[in-house]
Amino acid sequence: MSGLKDNRIARTFRALAEQGEKALVTYIMGGDPDIPSTVNLVKALAEGGADLIELGVPFSDPMADGISIQMAGQRSLAAGTTLQSILDLVVVVRRDTQVPLILMSYYNPILQYGLERFAEQASRSGVDGLIVPDLPLEESGPLAEQLYAKGMYLIPLLAPTSTEARISQAAERENGFVYCVSVTGVTGARRELDHGVQDFLQRVRSKVEQPIAVGFGISTPEQAREMKDLADGVIVGSAIVNLVEKYGKDVSQAEVEIKQFVRRLKEGLSRSAFCS
Repeated sequence: MSGLKDNRIARTFRALAEQGEKALVTYIMGGDPDIPSTVNLVKALAEGGADLIELGVPFSDPMADGISIQMAGQRSLAAGTTLQSILDLVVVVRRDTQVPLILMSYYNPILQYGLERFAEQASRSGVDGLIVPDLPLEESGPLAEQLYAKGMYLIPLLAPTSTEARISQAAERENGFVYCVSVTGVTGARRELDHGVQDFLQRVRSKVEQPIAVGFGISTPEQAREMKDLADGVIVGSAIVNLVEKYGKDVSQAEVEIKQFVRRLKEGLSRSAFCS
């Protein structure tokens, strides 16, 4: 797994830690409203200051997603998006940015594509990691092995309901980072964060030496600022997806709004914000 040390995810978290900064991880649904628009929106995220970008793969039964991402997935599927078109999209994006790219996909499209074939194609495209919400840690070995062999991470998710044994199990792998779900529920922007998230993140921190990023429900610069002292990174998804939906085919305006929103999020995580 030595090649993983040169993975963009690992390099990014190391560089941010050296600067005393926290990572801003942003999510967007691939193919919403269409593939060419997604290319421009990913560039807007990067230009706005996103340190890592999650790119969603649409699926017909998105059990971990709230209404915003469910609807984005439906729009993407209606536009004809497939796993292959997402991989092709990454190739195009890589011409303009070296920001770490993480695919977030349910397991079935990857299984149907073929684990070895997927790992090979994802690596060639420029993917750095993969999140699979419906793949249990106990059953993730075959996929993880294929990804690691190609220099990519399989990033685990932990929730407030995760046992100490599960947290320890996740900590044993090279993950790039550990995705901590802040709520016991689906994705979606929330007005308030769960009061128990601090205790949860402290439990994870006590066992995990790798970077920790927290997501699900974080939708404002103020909420991102609340999390900056508890984790190494903050993940924002549904709020960005909502902006894409709001502007629809007016992608140029969506780019402007998303870039400004991401800048505000990043400012909330900056070193100067630590002292405010």
